[in-house]
Amino acid sequence: MNKYEAMFIIKPDLSEDDRKALFAGIQEAVVKNNGAVVNAAVWAEKRKLVFPIKKQQEGVYYLANFTAPSEAITKLKYAFKLNELILRVLILRPEEKA
Repeated sequence: MNKYEAMFIIKPDLSEDDRKALFAGIQEAVVKNNGAVVNAAVWAEKRKLVFPIKKQQEGVYYLANFTAPSEAITKLKYAFKLNELILRVLILRPEEKA
């Protein structure tokens, strides 16, 4: 199991219930692919984007740290790309500190 960090840019005009459902769906997708979410939280509320993404000028940033097998990352990226409420996602493997 590798450690990963994912930053999501979410549509800013979602209701609180829709947000909670989306965040639960993100965590569920990680668990479905044999992973485990270590922690996840909103990183920034409604920040102005440098350039429009899918005709949106603002976005909510959501940060999730999780562990998963390396073969699950491709499946997760594909699943997140299909979700129209997620504007952008970046999944990184943080460097281990010596």
